[in-house]
Amino acid sequence: MARLAVPVQLRWGDVDAYQHVNNAAMFQLLEEARIEAFWRHPDGADETGWPTAVLDGGPGAELATLVARQEIEYLQPLGYRRTPVTVDVWIARLGGASIEVCYEVRDEGAPATVYARSTATIVLVDAATGRPRRITGAQRAAWEPYVEEPPVFRHRG
Repeated sequence: MARLAVPVQLRWGDVDAYQHVNNAAMFQLLEEARIEAFWRHPDGADETGWPTAVLDGGPGAELATLVARQEIEYLQPLGYRRTPVTVDVWIARLGGASIEVCYEVRDEGAPATVYARSTATIVLVDAATGRPRRITGAQRAAWEPYVEEPPVFRHRG
């Protein structure tokens, strides 16, 4: 399996009245992992060295990434803690102008506790025109080693 293990720090504001990470905040944790894994750092210094960080993002970038679809399955409540969670990130499908990004939110350790599984379809879009933009050869080459099967959702009806 070729997955990226991205550490993501929880914030106190992610926790709801039930003392676990709120469902909307969980999507933000996934977004943080996706941005870390796929976007270059704006100052050019990539502290983590992610081989998949091949997109220029942020203000003034020529390319935008839009979420076309998301699905998540919550497996266990995730409470607040000061140590980061690990978000495993991989790709299930490389299309012409889109990628299907997969996630597992988990603890380190053995056995690992998995809190949620998710998939998101991300479309690459030309920032100036708003039209889909094909994945380049360099992007495809960086991402292909991380393609594997998508997660299996237990409660799909």
